[in-house]
Amino acid sequence: MTDRTAGGTAASQHDLRALLDSLPDTLPRDEILAINSGSKSDIHTERTYDYNGWAFTLPPGVFKPGDTSRIIHDRLLDGTIPVKGRSYAAMGVGLGVEAVIAGTLGAKEIYAADVHPDSVAAAAAHYGRIVGDRPDTVFRPLVSNLFEEFPDSARLDIVTFNPPAVSARTSDDPTVVRNVCVGAEIVLRFFDQITTRDLLAPDGEIHLVVSNTAELKRIVTYGTDAGFRPAVLHRQTWEGDNCQAYLFKLTRHDAA
Repeated sequence: MTDRTAGGTAASQHDLRALLDSLPDTLPRDEILAINSGSKSDIHTERTYDYNGWAFTLPPGVFKPGDTSRIIHDRLLDGTIPVKGRSYAAMGVGLGVEAVIAGTLGAKEIYAADVHPDSVAAAAAHYGRIVGDRPDTVFRPLVSNLFEEFPDSARLDIVTFNPPAVSARTSDDPTVVRNVCVGAEIVLRFFDQITTRDLLAPDGEIHLVVSNTAELKRIVTYGTDAGFRPAVLHRQTWEGDNCQAYLFKLTRHDAA
């Protein structure tokens, strides 16, 4: 496994074009299916997951974090994604690892959001057991299709999202589809909602993980057209396949 980190922002049209040109094309369908073969076959069972010495129990239907999820987890834990004292939304929170990290590090406010009620319940249970009540942190578990149930008053400093944007349908199981292969449209709606409702603080940051199993260039282009400036914080590859995953930091164009 290789792990490469990059930095910088696409501050101009020239920089943006250079960034887009550097991104890989979406993998062919057969490669996407091979990468995802056999994955999530146990999703209807109760499982366990360990991270940073914390033990999590996953009820049936709750997504078990994989390698791309751990990119976000690790960058939260090491402070690359700064949440201390900030309003933070973990979009697609799943079993709640992001929320637990943010609570441990002293986020001011945590929205633990997921479209799946059992995931939100699992995240809340794990947060309560591992983090508990903290006087300077407000924990807000929220069943929501993206930002639909967020209050209009929300102003988010940090948003993380590892979307189920795989472009090929990897299963006929609707639970697997919800967790893996909804496609690029879920990310486009994400950008539409956060901009239309003005939910991101003026200096807020979106941290988005997307790989070339998704329509990577289309997603980044749409985000820039929606008013965001992208930077690559991390690029990860794996031995044995052609998958490349990117952690993008996106800020508003008018945030200097």
